[in-house]
Formats: sequence, structure tokens, C-alpha cells
Amino acid sequence: MSQTAPAATAREPSLLQALLPLLVLFILLPLAVYLYADNSSYGANQISLLLAAGVAALVGLRNGMRWEAVQEAIISGIAISGTAILILLAVGALIGTWILSGAVPTMIHYGLAVLHPSFFYPAVCLVCAIVALTIGSSWTVAGTLGVALIGVAQGLGLDVAITAGAIISGAYFGDKMSPLSDTTNLAPAAAGGELFAHVRHMVWTTLPSLGLALLGFAFLGFGAKAGAAAVGFGDLSNELQKQFALGPHLLIPLVVVFVLAIRRFPAFPTIFIGALLGAVFAVVFQPELVVKLAGNEALSRPMALLSGAWTALFDGYKGESGNAAVDDLLNRGGMSSMLNTVWLIICAMTFGAVMEKVGLLERLIRSVLKMARSTGSLIVATLVTAFGTNVLAADQYLAIVLPGRIYKSEYEKRGLAPENLSRALEDAGTITSPLIPWNTCGAYMAATLGVATLDYLPYALFNLINPIIAGVLAYVGFKILMVKPEVVVEHRRAHTPD
Repeated sequence: MSQTAPAATAREPSLLQALLPLLVLFILLPLAVYLYADNSSYGANQISLLLAAGVAALVGLRNGMRWEAVQEAIISGIAISGTAILILLAVGALIGTWILSGAVPTMIHYGLAVLHPSFFYPAVCLVCAIVALTIGSSWTVAGTLGVALIGVAQGLGLDVAITAGAIISGAYFGDKMSPLSDTTNLAPAAAGGELFAHVRHMVWTTLPSLGLALLGFAFLGFGAKAGAAAVGFGDLSNELQKQFALGPHLLIPLVVVFVLAIRRFPAFPTIFIGALLGAVFAVVFQPELVVKLAGNEALSRPMALLSGAWTALFDGYKGESGNAAVDDLLNRGGMSSMLNTVWLIICAMTFGAVMEKVGLLERLIRSVLKMARSTGSLIVATLVTAFGTNVLAADQYLAIVLPGRIYKSEYEKRGLAPENLSRALEDAGTITSPLIPWNTCGAYMAATLGVATLDYLPYALFNLINPIIAGVLAYVGFKILMVKPEVVVEHRRAHTPD
């Protein structure tokens, strides 16, 4: 009876080996942008990520790792992104049915009535911050309010990239500070801290960042008027009223989604329930549009209504108003619109999974840790590591858990309270995730808001300011919490060999 030979122990990679896949990636990604410009995320970036993952896998094989282990890591890495992919598909369905039902047009209609161009950007940031703080989900805010606010900006002729930056800034402030958020719970868990102590400690970096972001958005919108882009929309409110039967009752699906989110119902079923409610509301309140979307005159009316609502779920809203600008605004959504983003996430998670399994991520992080001698440099190293993990592993959860796992003992050894670590993980791990095109959050925001990640990046003011303030406060030693001396002694005893 044959026995399976034991797998060889893989050697630890060198720093040069750890840097090699990054070098490949940093050559291919700019090359993809040069060759394909805005279309680079429609395939070229995916190939770049897979080739870099291949180089990382070759390093692992060179160091004695078995391909089966690498393959299992890839499967596990893609599985981690499964929830994000399902949410993304559900948001695509929600956008399609909420446009068809009139929910998004109603939000745009009311937004045009109350949001003046001169204070539009800070108002968008503040509204998204309050809602995200209430429900604890940046993705839900972007997929519901965010879609409508982008439409309002287009209707007013304002810059959609700045608007997307304001939406993301507000959404991530609320997500970061809400006890209902998964990342807000994950960070103290990874650092060994307590949830509400973590939230209180984040106030010192987060509130000043939001204040500066609001001032920045006020400056960007100072003296703004309806731009030339608004001319193509004509009177957008009237155009929307011609196509849809508008009314506040159409916002009930929005209320249902927010209530479910507040009650901590899981994100995927919450958003998909919202999408199905949108389909029902479309059939009840916009039946002629639903029949028209079905596009099959041979169908009976009940079957045409079913077909139209079904189509909106998987293929989005398609209308012909005679106004090209309005059609470009509304013709979107459906699960199919998210498939390219799903492709990007799968390739990015493949790269991240191989980098982690082969040990290249940990090797890079330990190199950074050796340079962190002071408390300030340790916290800055944590910030840099969390951001770097967002770039390399393409997932904000890994950007919180992996540095948290590696840095936790160092914080304990130096007598630093876990709130310092958990705050740093959020200040860079949570906050920078939507700034990276191939990260799950960056890909999601770009697909949902219809604005490329690199276009909104300069205007995601809160997300840019927060890590900087966190680093400055770390270096000046402001609000650095220490643990009791006896705790440090106990930790050293526990980690000292007999």
C-alpha cells in the first residue's frame, strides 16, 4: 500500500523575491494605462494582476512550495471575495429596478429642488456621512444615495468626479465611526481591543479629517453655478416627470433597505430585497415602462410585466426619451453591468492570495517593522503596511487582519494600548481601500457610481487627509495610549523562553 510523501517545507523568501512580483505589477499597470487609457480596467489590468500572481507563484515553487498549496490559496482567496461579488451583483440589480420603478428619478427630482450648486459638494459629503454612520455601510450608501446624487450632479452640470469623492468621503467617515460597521468591529478584534474604546480613540484623527474635507468641498463648490453640461439635460425635473410617475411613495424601498441595515441584517439579502421591492414598485407604479422594457409585443400583459421587471434585474434600465443626455444618465444598472468588476476582483484576489500564501506579504511587512524604532514610526509603519496590503491583497479586510496579526505583539511589547493599533488599521486599512482601482472597494465604487477610481481619487478628500493626520499625530505623540506597566511585564514574561 503506497504512502503519500510528505510535502517539502518551503523556504522563507528573500526580500528581493518578495519585491519581484511588485516590480512586474508596477511595470504592467502603467503600461496598461498607456496602451488602453480609460479602458485598461476592462481586461488589461486583469491580465497584469494574473501575470504578477504567476511570478509570485513561481517564487513559491522555487522555494519548495507545492502547486497544490498555491492553488488552494487562490481558491480560498477568491472565496473570501464571494460576499463582495454577491453584493456587487445585487447592487447592479438594485440600480436597474430602482431606476425603472422611479425611485432614483424621484431622488434626483427632489435633490435638484433642495441642493444648490454652491453648497452641493459639502452637503453631499455630510448627508452620506450621517446616513453611513446610521447604517454602518459605505457600500449601501454609495449604491443607493450615491447613485442618485451622481444624477443630481449631472443634472446641475457639476463635476461628477468631485461628487463621487464627496460621496465616498462621507460614506467612509460614517462606515469607519459606526459601531454597526463590520470593519469597525474587525479592527479592535484584530488588535485585541474593545469596540467602543476603539471608536472613542478614532475621534481624534477622524473628526478633524472630516472637518478639513468639508472645508475642501466648500472651497471646490464656492460660487458654483449650474454648468454648461446641464444644458443637455434641459429642465431635468420636467424630463423625469414626462417619463416617470414620481412621488415620495417610491422611496419606500430605500427606507426598507436602511431599516434592514440599521437592524444589522446581512448586506447581500438586504440589497437584493431592495432590488426585488424595486421590481414590484416598477410593476405597480410604472407599468407602461415595464412593458416597454420587455420589448416583446407577443407577450400577454402579465407576462410582459414579469419580463420587464426581470430584465431590469439582470440587464438594467434601457429607455429612449429622445434626450440623449437624460438617456445616458438613466440607462444603466443590472447584474450584467457588474461582470467586468467581478472579473477584476477575482484577478486581484488571486494575486493577493498567492502573495500571502507564498509568504511575500509577510516578508515585506517584517522588513518595514525592522525600521520602526520609535512609537511614531511604528504607527506610521502600520499605516503604510495597511495601505500596502490594500494595494497588494486587494481587500480591506486583509488590510486590517494581516497587519493587525503581525504588529499586535510589537505594540504589546512596547506597552502601547491596542486602541493605537486598531485606530491605525482603520485610518489606513479601511480608508484607503476605495482609492485603489483593483481593490474590491475601489472596483465597487467605480462600478456603482460610474466614475473611474483614478478620476475621483484626488477628490476623496477625507480618505486622503485621514491617514496623513494619523501619521502626524503619531509622530508628535498626541493621544498615544499606554497600558499599565504590569501588563507590559506580564507580556514579556509570557514571551520569554524558560
